[in-house]
Formats: sequence, structure tokens, C-alpha cells
Amino acid sequence: MTLDELRPGWRTDFILHREGALVHERADCIVVRTPANPDFYWGNFLLLPEPPRDDALAHWLGRFDEEITAPQPASGHVALGVNGPPLAAGLPSWTVAGFELIETAVIELLPGELRPPRRAARGVVQVRPLDLTCEMEAVIAQQLADPHGFEPAGYERHRRAQMQRYAAMAARSTALWFGAWCDGVLAADCGLMRDGTAAGATGRFQHVSTHPDFRRRGLCSALVHEVARHGFEAWQLARVVMCADPEDVAIGIYEDLGFRRIDREWALQLRAPQDCPGDGP
Repeated sequence: MTLDELRPGWRTDFILHREGALVHERADCIVVRTPANPDFYWGNFLLLPEPPRDDALAHWLGRFDEEITAPQPASGHVALGVNGPPLAAGLPSWTVAGFELIETAVIELLPGELRPPRRAARGVVQVRPLDLTCEMEAVIAQQLADPHGFEPAGYERHRRAQMQRYAAMAARSTALWFGAWCDGVLAADCGLMRDGTAAGATGRFQHVSTHPDFRRRGLCSALVHEVARHGFEAWQLARVVMCADPEDVAIGIYEDLGFRRIDREWALQLRAPQDCPGDGP
């Protein structure tokens, strides 16, 4: 498997991996390792061409150790992506070992298909690009309001390292970070990166996040609509892609704006011990 063979979701993931990640095409997988951010699960992973067999657990644990853990012991997780079709059967050995099976919907929006939000956002709302040279702390504080079950200190290290990468990309005009300010408070944020600066590039949304205290106010819809509009009008993108939980309420918001499902991604994740439910502070 080569980078040219990646499905749409994985392919657009690699827009980010070009910034600071080490990428190697091996005979059995693609290896992605991000030394500056060892806490980033999906920046330190193996991408397989097809789902692993249930009896291959020990093999892939060994391969992950060789490629990720041995050169980078701070990465305490295991993450395996699948670039192939969905699983034909369960993986009981993996489940017993503590792995989570993650399914992701890959959705796409084309120029001319963007629809306005169904309802106006509540409050005084302003959506605009953020200047990460002076607004970084506000963004990180917003993101840390929901650590998604991960150990807080490690999650903060991860988000800080990620935002430094996006700041570097913004300096080269290959990414922008956007915020939705509600009644003077940064209440939601997300990124948009692109695979080139010429017209006709593909855009990819990153980390759409709304503060828990500001949910159900229409901010996510307003934010994503404005970011997509910017991508089409200012960057002249040919399309924008997003990956979303197919069971979460947010995907309905995106589909209301005009996004449509084009593919599915599969992955297996074993959390680091400190990130397991009930084990964090």
C-alpha cells in the first residue's frame, strides 16, 4: 500500500502529517510517527491495507512496538487504522484486550451545495479566523473544557503541540483556525487545512469543538457554515472533507448544511493506561 492508494478520509489526514510527522511506507503498512506530539494517538499509528485477523493481535502489537513504542516510549497507546473495507466479522481477541473499534463517516461538501443553517445561532455571535500568535491560549482553554475522557495533563500537551503545528501551517497559508465568539466568549472553534494553495485544492476540517456550556445554541452550524464558505470563496477549494462519528448528533448538523457521506473509515485503538476510564485524576 502506498500513499497514492489511500481512501478519501485517510488521504486528507496526511495533509496534517506533512507537518512534523515521519511517514514511512512499509511492506505491510504505512507508519506515521509524530515525535513532537507522542500523546497524539492518530499522529502515531500504523495504517493497514485491510482489517487485521482476530488471531493477528500479537503480530500487530509487535509491529506497533517496533515502529512506534520502541523509538518513542512516551506513546503509551496502540492505534491501527484500516484503509480497506469494513470488518466482515468481530475481533473478540482484540475486544478482550481492551481495543475500541472506531467507525468514522467521511463526508464531503462541494461548491454550490452549501446550505445556510436552519436556525440562527443564539446570542451575539461572530465567526472569524483566529490569530494563533496571540489567541492561542483562548483556543486551548476552549478545547480543554472537554478532554474527551483522556488524562487532562496529557490531553493538554497534545492540544498545545497540535495547535503549534496549525500555527506553522497558517504561516504558510495551508491552514487557518476559526473561532465562534458568543457574547464575547470563545465558545467554539475548528480548523481548515488544504492540500495546496492553488485554486481547486481539497480542504479538510479539523477538530470541530464547542464548549459544553454553549452547546445547543446553533454555534456549531454557524461555525462550520462560515468556515466552508471561506474555503470556497477565499481559497477556491474544489471540495471540503470532514470525518465525523456516524452516531453523533453533530453529523446531522453537517448534513443539514449540505455535506454528504462518501465513505467509511475503520480503526482500532487501545488507550494508554492513564487514559483508560476511571484511571485518570
